[in-house]
Amino acid sequence: MITIRDLLLRHGERALFNNISTMIGPHDRMGLVGVNGSGKSTFLKVLTGQVEFDSGEIEKPDYVTVGYLPQDGISSHGRSLYEEVESAFEDVLSLQAKIDKASEEMYDLDPEDEAYYELIDMIGEWELQLEDHEPEKMKSRIERILMGLGFETKDFQRDTGEFSGGWQMRIALAKLLLRTPLLLLLDEPTNHLDIISQHWLEGYLSNYHGSLMVISHDRAFLDAITNKTYELKMGNLNVYQGNYSHFEKASAERLATQRKAATTQKKEIARQKEFINRFRSNQKKASMVQSRMKQLDKIEIVEPEREEKKIFFRFPEPPPASHKVVNLKGIHKAYGDIKVFTGLNLELDSGDRIAVVGVNGAGKSTLARLIAGVEKPDAGERETGVNTVIGYFAQHQAEELNPNKTVLEEVESASVGFEQANPRAALGALLFSGEDQKKSVSVLSGGERNRIALAKMLMRPANCIILDEPTNHLDIRSKQVLQEAITLFKGTVILVSHDRSFLDPVVNKVLEVRPDGMRMLTCNVSEYIDRIEKEAGV
Repeated sequence: MITIRDLLLRHGERALFNNISTMIGPHDRMGLVGVNGSGKSTFLKVLTGQVEFDSGEIEKPDYVTVGYLPQDGISSHGRSLYEEVESAFEDVLSLQAKIDKASEEMYDLDPEDEAYYELIDMIGEWELQLEDHEPEKMKSRIERILMGLGFETKDFQRDTGEFSGGWQMRIALAKLLLRTPLLLLLDEPTNHLDIISQHWLEGYLSNYHGSLMVISHDRAFLDAITNKTYELKMGNLNVYQGNYSHFEKASAERLATQRKAATTQKKEIARQKEFINRFRSNQKKASMVQSRMKQLDKIEIVEPEREEKKIFFRFPEPPPASHKVVNLKGIHKAYGDIKVFTGLNLELDSGDRIAVVGVNGAGKSTLARLIAGVEKPDAGERETGVNTVIGYFAQHQAEELNPNKTVLEEVESASVGFEQANPRAALGALLFSGEDQKKSVSVLSGGERNRIALAKMLMRPANCIILDEPTNHLDIRSKQVLQEAITLFKGTVILVSHDRSFLDPVVNKVLEVRPDGMRMLTCNVSEYIDRIEKEAGV
């Protein structure tokens, strides 16, 4: 369907893509993975033509349609929600033209050629889409996708300009799914989804008829919808047949094989050099020595792939805690006419490890701020245990960090009064080199801001840590390091996140926050989703 040959793209001296080649088939379901900065988003933009490359070629037949969802930045206004997503069908008339053109192209293809059968598949897909565009089917599809993504029927006639940034991205995703392009490119599609909507999207994409390529740092999501993994690593593209879990195992085996081969080769080279040095002056063995010297000159040295640097940290040893950590009693909180909590009561005990879940807008982040004490309620009481010491990680780091300070100055500001804190060492472990520590906070990326916020948490020992979407902008390997640090932490943990593969191993309770109240369940997040489905009769 799409062929990529010797793609080269440089950023300064660095080759972001170093002559990479691959093929995308008509039913491939690809996860695109790699550390932050490896070029994943750029790769999708190259495929859509938004970014030019230095050399190489991309062959894409005219009949192949490509749909792209960026991480953010899409908004709409001036039409109702229903009218906006209905506009996804505006190009439906072009389907018949594509079918006619493809039918003509078939006459020029060899029936034995794979491209011939690909074209037959495409025509079949378009004919099904035409059937789906009957008025009643269109209405049903629009409603199913909108409600699957978390909208309610009362939202359908609201102007799209009334929706926040996260909901705007859901609107864009809905339109993209309704267009059903042959290749769907999704860059972190779950960033703006709650757990329930994410679970719905998994099911929808699992049955998607076309090809899809997904960038995601959620391994459970990748495992559920992909069967091939593309790894961008130091300018190279490594392709693995299988989902993320298979890739993780296969890539480790590949690296182990490379290292073993390199070790064996070094031993053999050393053995040959020893023979040469030993018999260099021996006339009788001169021809053998020359032969082995020529063999050494021809050897292609086996060099295992270098590993990217990995963050490392541990939360400081927590001070002793009392049984009661935080109690919220009769809490009322509103923003203008929007009531978030009315008479909220919540008790948090020492050792609780709680995942806070719920639909977007239900008040999860507000609750985290109330527990942390960084936001005051309109009414009600917040009581803390006599020994409670809270560490808080805010979701929106751009608003919490001082843009006028350097990286080091920002972290040092959190260490005042704690002589044992070591800001430079903490930043180094989080991949901020000496020069990076002199950068202004204002120029940092989202991932770098996250790492600064984590570094600040390491400056002060706490026995209750509250983390609001801590995995945003972290790649999968960095999330694993954070997950391990939380597992080893002996205090109380409150986590606001929609990443169940991250949450499941570290929590023992789920706090469901709903617009009409909340409830605490003793389970992990996967068990919570199963429970929700049973309650809904799914």
